[in-house]
Amino acid sequence: MDLVSATTSAIIGFVLLLAGIPKLNDHDGVLRSVRGYKVLPVRLEVPIARILPVAETVIGILLVLGVAHRLAALVAAVMFASFFTGLTINLLRGRRDLDCGCFAFGVGEIPRIGWFHAVRAGTLAVIAVALSVTSGQGEIGVQAVAATSGFLFVLAGVALAQIRSVVHLGRRPVDDYLSSASIRLRTAETASRYGS
Repeated sequence: MDLVSATTSAIIGFVLLLAGIPKLNDHDGVLRSVRGYKVLPVRLEVPIARILPVAETVIGILLVLGVAHRLAALVAAVMFASFFTGLTINLLRGRRDLDCGCFAFGVGEIPRIGWFHAVRAGTLAVIAVALSVTSGQGEIGVQAVAATSGFLFVLAGVALAQIRSVVHLGRRPVDDYLSSASIRLRTAETASRYGS
């Protein structure tokens, strides 16, 4: 496997690890998220909620290490395609107020899905399919550089996401509240001027 493929594999692997590891100790949160999608038969919700974090973690490790990467990439593609399908079905149903279950279960923010989530899952599925047809495991040095590069790439993505959650560009929820309060105040002033 060449450096680009190995790095891409490591990035996908670290994304899965970032998603899977926190879920290992939060069965209730995973189950709530799985149930929230309302796309699975009820009898499959508990088994899927139990298997998903383990599968994400194991497949993530395999992709980072470049071990059994074709099979791991294929399983990752199936997972991401499933996530894409669940997200898309709910978005088309108009159901946006649910936690995507991607990473930290909406910690600190109102759970809400959007097309960004579906496109991200679809893109990761396509990349994973492409990885599943690449050649076998690379040399140990290539794999080490790829894993380090993949880790740094995902770390930068997490840092940017954290900055984005602190630095609000454009409108904020308080702006919406203040805008409606301002309109009510102007309406009351106008009514008192012309109503008296």
